[in-house]
Amino acid sequence: MNTELKANNGSSATARSVGFMKKLVIDHNYILSLILLLIIGQFASPQFLSSASLINLLKSSVFIGIIALGMTLVIISGNIDLSVGSMLALTAATGVVVFNATTSVFLSLSASIGMGFILGLFNGIFIGLAKVAAFIVTLATLVGYRSITIQFGDGGPLIVDNDAYFNQLRTIGYGKLGEIPYLVICFIAISVFVWFVMTKTRFGRYVYAVGSNEKAARLTGINVKLMKVAIFTITGVLTGLAGFLYITRFGSVDVSTAGKMFELDVIAAVAIGGTSMAGGRGFIQGSVFGAVILYAIDAILSAFQVPAFVNDLIKGILILGAVLLQRALEKERTE
Repeated sequence: MNTELKANNGSSATARSVGFMKKLVIDHNYILSLILLLIIGQFASPQFLSSASLINLLKSSVFIGIIALGMTLVIISGNIDLSVGSMLALTAATGVVVFNATTSVFLSLSASIGMGFILGLFNGIFIGLAKVAAFIVTLATLVGYRSITIQFGDGGPLIVDNDAYFNQLRTIGYGKLGEIPYLVICFIAISVFVWFVMTKTRFGRYVYAVGSNEKAARLTGINVKLMKVAIFTITGVLTGLAGFLYITRFGSVDVSTAGKMFELDVIAAVAIGGTSMAGGRGFIQGSVFGAVILYAIDAILSAFQVPAFVNDLIKGILILGAVLLQRALEKERTE
C-alpha cells in the first residue's frame, strides 16, 4: 500500500514538473530564448557574460524597452502604433529646445513628456473616438510627426548647450548608482510600475478585455473608446520619457534620423516577448526581455562580424517567426 502511495506521489510530482515546464515554454519562452542567446554570446566573446557587458546590454535596450512597454498595451488591446519612432524624435527635440531656453532639467523632462502626451492623445482621439484604424492613423502620424520635427530643427541637428549638458543632463545619461546606470534603474522602475498596473489594477484587466473581445468588453460596461484614447496617450507619455532620456545620453537630436525604424525594433521586442499580435494576451516582463534579446542579437552579430545591414533583415525574420510561434503556442494552449 505504501509502495503504491509513493509511486502515485512520484507520478503526481513528475506530472506537475512536466506541466510547469510546459507552461514555462508556452507562456514564457522568451526567458529560454534569452538564456540560449547568452550562451551563444559567450562562445562569440569570452567577456559576453561579464557584469559590465550585461549592464551595457541593459543600458542599450533602455530606449526601445521603455517604448515597448507602451506598445505592449497597444498590441494587447488589438491595435498597433507605427508612429513611436517619429514621436521619440519630436519629444526629444522638444526637450532640447526647452532645456536650451531654461537650462532646467525638470522643465525639459516635463516638456518631453507633455509633448508625448499630446501626440499620443492625438493618435488616441482619431483611433478611439473617430474610429479610424490604428494602422492608418499612426502611419499618417509617423510621417507627420517626423515632418514637424524636421521643421522644428530647420532640417539640421538640435544640440544641447554644451556647458549645461555636461553640468546637468549628462549626469543622468551617464551617471551610476554603484555599478548600475541611472538609465537602467529608470527602465526597471518604469517596467515594474507598468507591470503592476497591467496585472493588479482594473485598468489592466480592461486592456486585456478590449483586446480579447471588443464587443463583449463594451457589453460589460467598459468604455472602449476612452480605453483606446488612454492606451495611446500612455504610449505617448512613455515615448516622451524615452525621448528625454535619449537627449541625456546623446546630447543632441538629428531630426531626420533620431528614432528612425524604432517602431520595427519596438514591435519586434513586443512580439519576441510573447504578446499576441492579435491582441488579448501579452506580458509586460516579456517585452522587457524582448528588448534585451534584440540587443543581445545585435551584440552577437557584431561579435561574429556579421554586416550591420543584415540586422534589419534578421529583425524582420524574428517578428515573423515570433508571430508564427505565438499562433502555434495558442493552439497548444487550447488543446
